[in-house]
Amino acid sequence: MRKQLFVFLGAALVLMVVSSAKVRAGDNPKTLVITMTNDPEANAILVFDAATHARLQTLSTNGKGGAGGNARGVAQYNGRLVAAVNNKSGTVAVFEREGDHLVYEQTVVTTSPPLSVDFANGHMYVAGSTRVDSFVLHQDHIGRMDGTTALTLSGGAFPPDGSTAQVGAADSRTLLVTLKSDPTPGTVDVIALEDGAISGEPEAVSGPAGTLAPFGFSVYPDGTALISLAHSGHDGLFRSGAFSAVVVSGGQTGNCWTTRIGKYVFVVNTGSRTISRVVGTGSNIFVDAAVAATIPGGSPTDTDANGGYLGVIDHSSGPGATSHLTLFRYNAFGELLPSGQTMNLAVPDANGLAIIQAEPDHED
Repeated sequence: MRKQLFVFLGAALVLMVVSSAKVRAGDNPKTLVITMTNDPEANAILVFDAATHARLQTLSTNGKGGAGGNARGVAQYNGRLVAAVNNKSGTVAVFEREGDHLVYEQTVVTTSPPLSVDFANGHMYVAGSTRVDSFVLHQDHIGRMDGTTALTLSGGAFPPDGSTAQVGAADSRTLLVTLKSDPTPGTVDVIALEDGAISGEPEAVSGPAGTLAPFGFSVYPDGTALISLAHSGHDGLFRSGAFSAVVVSGGQTGNCWTTRIGKYVFVVNTGSRTISRVVGTGSNIFVDAAVAATIPGGSPTDTDANGGYLGVIDHSSGPGATSHLTLFRYNAFGELLPSGQTMNLAVPDANGLAIIQAEPDHED
């Protein structure tokens, strides 16, 4: 009897140890960093562990890449879903997080070749080369398309190929799409939303006089968007359907892509190979640090920040051209510190970036 009791207690102790180990593992989920190869024939997403830089997965998007001149070609929703554009296939691939890896969930067909994705208002929004679509979000599944409209340049012209930069919701009633159209100032399409769905045609708002190329933008909780005016070296503040302020972007060149951490917006300057830190209010923009960090690789492009990490994709040129991923840690003061060495992605044209945690992101 005593022997049987010892066996029972031993088995119970093993189960407790295993269960405890599982709980401890679940208590420390990995922060994942996702980009896409953007291969024009066989696109795929690359998944990395932010802490160790280990590549965890390479997953097919079941489509063709080929996106360019865009922001947010990869986007995440609430730490659970990741979307990546298949530009040449006219689809968006959607993946779901399960533990510390992603699994393919579905493919969504768009009305024009997709370039930029955003999640908000219970919807997924996709801006393509000529149109923007809204899709109903059912928890972890993308449902039917419930709205679409054609993109329009200020003055009524049809946007030429390469115009579309980024899509993003300003609030529950307004969607923004930035359009580049050098040598004219470019356009911000302001699109009404009804219950999250696209409703009606856009109001095409011209970029400010003397500026060029509305490109990347980040939105504050009050609906104000800080928009890079990339080809003239300006940053603009956009609210209530109009630009309310314009400043020179700290003397940096090629200020294209942005991401926000609290009150700080980080602007990636592809020409200067730097990151600027700026602060927007309802009426003003302040350049807090013209150079908050430098990019050690090639010309930087898209960026994202979440879970204590800010990431930037860059591209080298010439023989052996490749893409890199550089990660920084950030603190409450918006200070950036390098996190490990820059990673060689071993693909020439990586596009888009999303950083996700297992738990929903509650940052303002």
